[in-house]
Amino acid sequence: MPPPSQPATAATGGAPAPVRSSRKIVLALIVLFAVAAAGGATFFVLRGNAVQAAPAPKPVKPIFVTLEPLTVNVLPDARQRFLHVGVTLKVNDEKAQARINEAMPELRSRLLLLLSNRDPAGLASLQDKLALAEQIKNELNRPVANGLPAQGIQDVGFTAFVLQ
Repeated sequence: MPPPSQPATAATGGAPAPVRSSRKIVLALIVLFAVAAAGGATFFVLRGNAVQAAPAPKPVKPIFVTLEPLTVNVLPDARQRFLHVGVTLKVNDEKAQARINEAMPELRSRLLLLLSNRDPAGLASLQDKLALAEQIKNELNRPVANGLPAQGIQDVGFTAFVLQ
């Protein structure tokens, strides 16, 4: 009969293997955890950069409505004088563009009345022209009838401005 120590060694010959297996499992779990942590950190860093770069709003394309040029008499000094002006309106949206096109005869009449009989000296400087553009915007923005919305004009630009 084999000595009692030999069968135990033979039977436990596999005992050192489980200790090595458990070390390998623990080492594999540590490596797996480290890889998962690195991947998660990379994901959050990249996602954070993507979120910061993403919300760039798309620029809105401006909409312009060009009025036919007008020629009006201004206050005479020693001689008869006139103003020839071309105006372009910058509007909020297509609805404003449609409202302006529908009301064009009235808007041109308002503009004609606003420009006629003005003092030529009050139209010479840059500040005078900027003030006139603001007056035009305010006058043309008024609703054409009670209960209707304003025209939606954001800005007024001159495409021609000749004072003779």
